Amino acid sequence: MLIWIPVDGSDAKIPKIVPQLEAKQWALVNFDAGEVQSVKFYDSIDDLNGEWVDFIILANKFENYIDYMNEGIMVLVVREEETIEDILEAFKFKELDEIGL
Repeated sequence: MLIWIPVDGSDAKIPKIVPQLEAKQWALVNFDAGEVQSVKFYDSIDDLNGEWVDFIILANKFENYIDYMNEGIMVLVVREEETIEDILEAFKFKELDEIGL
């Protein structure tokens, strides 16, 4: 499954999640069988060229998420996690919050 995460940019040694409007890059994580298969970074969320994404993980519940839900993407929000590693560990154990209408 593919997961989008807005991050603070490639200049950081360990990218951290940021609100969408502050994202310098987007991490696309290929997560399968409980493990990260690959992580690729894109300058824009539009760079994926229409490929299906299963989840998007946002920094807080106050961000605009309706468009993602309308596209059939499950929207999750971090609790206290900041780094991609922490977020994916929480994802693995279903410790992220689901946004609902």
